[in-house]
Amino acid sequence: MKNILVTGGAGFVGSHLVEKLLEAGNKVIVVDSLATGSEENISLLKNNPNFSFFKHDIVEPFHLDEKIDQIYNLACPASPIHYQKNAVRTIKTNTIGVINMLGLARAKNAVILQASTSEVYGDPDVSPQVEEYRGNVNPIGPRACYDEGKRCAETLFFDYKRTHGLDIKVVRIFNTYGPQMAENDGRVVSNFILQALKGESITIYGDGSQTRSFCFVSDLVSGLILMMNSHKEITGPINLGNPFEIPVSKLAEIIIKLTGSKSKIEFRKLPEDDPMQRRPDITKAKNILDWQLKVELEEGLKMTIEYFRNRI
Repeated sequence: MKNILVTGGAGFVGSHLVEKLLEAGNKVIVVDSLATGSEENISLLKNNPNFSFFKHDIVEPFHLDEKIDQIYNLACPASPIHYQKNAVRTIKTNTIGVINMLGLARAKNAVILQASTSEVYGDPDVSPQVEEYRGNVNPIGPRACYDEGKRCAETLFFDYKRTHGLDIKVVRIFNTYGPQMAENDGRVVSNFILQALKGESITIYGDGSQTRSFCFVSDLVSGLILMMNSHKEITGPINLGNPFEIPVSKLAEIIIKLTGSKSKIEFRKLPEDDPMQRRPDITKAKNILDWQLKVELEEGLKMTIEYFRNRI
């Protein structure tokens, strides 16, 4: 049994990760401000004697008396609607909050994993995106609080390793979807599914030719756990995502078909700095972690549609 701390553990990805860690017999402590996470996501876990929850924002110092073996740092709003709502707070989460968690990891001699993002690549000039690509990011745009915040978080992780010998892991997460996504987070999959189920027009920003690649949440969680438990010399960054690339307009068509909806597609202006391509190169994840994707897009979409159908 390991003692594991998960920040952002009441969020979409975090709650799935916590469930898996508990199933493996670990003791799990969740720290979440509930700014975008939900206690509903972890409500079924509260009866587990190996589970505990603290409502806390990692921007403020956090101390624990007990031993901690591993820290998964997932604390940060991940959708533009949420991270732009309080941009300064987003930057603080990725700087002050990250420093607080790195300090805790150092004090506890724990391994710490940073959930970074494909957004560190910005609007990429190369496709697929390899980990060596340094990105094309607008440092003063409306998305910079998240893009540059996550880039700074990666810098902090590697400086703590160089300076203090801290055992770190960094993964770059690409678009992920599945049950327990928030209804109001503005992500393309949840938006399209909810609009289709309600018979509303499906809104596509731009002409729909921009591409994304979608990874089902259970596949992502398996990658996070493999990375955390990899050899000490494996620090990353390593991409985790699905290399199957699909135009946003095609995604909308698939969701209309799977829901049996009569929704029409409506095109709107593309937001500033919205990337035109997202496709990970996952060679390192396959070769180093032996990570395998198991859930096909339509299979995952059916499970996600069923989740939202039950919600509404």
